Amino acid sequence: MDHSESHYFVPQPSYWPIVGSFGLFCLLGGFALLLNDESLIGGYASGVGLLVFVGMLFGWFGTVVRESRGGRYNDQVDASFRWGMGWFIFSEVMFFAAFFAALFYVRNFAVPWLGGSGDKGIAHQLWPSFHAAWPLLSLPDAQHFTVAKEGMEAWGLPALNTLILLSSGAAVTWAHWGLKNDRRRQLIIGLTLTVALGVLFLFFQGHEYWDAYTLKNLRLSSGIYGSTFFMLTGFHGAHVTIGAIMLFVILMRSAMGHFTPTNHFAFEAVSWYWHFVDVVWLGLFVFVYLL
Repeated sequence: MDHSESHYFVPQPSYWPIVGSFGLFCLLGGFALLLNDESLIGGYASGVGLLVFVGMLFGWFGTVVRESRGGRYNDQVDASFRWGMGWFIFSEVMFFAAFFAALFYVRNFAVPWLGGSGDKGIAHQLWPSFHAAWPLLSLPDAQHFTVAKEGMEAWGLPALNTLILLSSGAAVTWAHWGLKNDRRRQLIIGLTLTVALGVLFLFFQGHEYWDAYTLKNLRLSSGIYGSTFFMLTGFHGAHVTIGAIMLFVILMRSAMGHFTPTNHFAFEAVSWYWHFVDVVWLGLFVFVYLL
C-alpha cells in the first residue's frame, strides 16, 4: 500500500502492549518493594521491568518506523497520529495543571489559614507562634520534617536554565525550517544544538538540586514548600530527559535520511513535545522561583 491510497492502514495484532504491561508491572512492583525495604527483590524486579519496558519501546516504535518507511501510512493515518499526539500533550498539560493547582491552593488558602487569615483562620490557635509566609521555611510543627534554611533563588541557575530552554526551542524550530526546505545540514545542526542544550539544562538542574540538599537543606521532607518544589521541578526534569532522548532518536533518523520535507510527522511530534516542555518551564520559573 503506498502513501497515496485512500485505505486506512490497520496493522496486524501486536504483542508489544502485553510486553509493555509486563515491564511496567515489574518496574512499579519492584519500586513498591523498594519503598518497603525489600531492596534485593525490589531492585531485581525494577531492573528487569525497566529493561523489558525499554525493549518494548525499541520494538514497538521500530515497527511503526518500518511501516512508515514502507509507505503504508496515508493522510488518514497521519491525521490520526496528529490527533493522538495532541491528546497526549493535553493529558500532560492536565498532569502539570494538577501540581500547579496544588501550589496555588497551598500558597493562597492553606498557609494563610494556618497563619490565622480568612474564614478558616481558627487553625492558627493550634500553633499561635506560626508565621505564614512563602516560601514556608518556618513550619507549624517541625518535629517530623527537615527544616530548610532558605528558599530557592530565581536569578541564578533557574534564570540560566530558562535561557537555555528558550534557546533550545528556537534551535528545534530552526531545524524544522531546514527540514521543510530540504536543507539537511541545517536540520542536523539544529537538532544537535537542541539535544546539547537539553543535556546542559539537566546538568544545571542536577547542580541546583545538589545545592538545595547540601547548602539550603531543602528536601522533599521539608514540608509543603519542599514537596511542591521537587515534585514540579522533578517531574519537569523527567520530561526534559524523555524529550532529549526522543530528540536524539530523531537526530539519528535524520542523519539516516528518514524524513522528507513533506513527510516528517515524527519530527513534528517530538518538537511539539519539546515546546510543551519549554512552556511548562516558563510557568515553573514564574510561579515556583520568581513569585
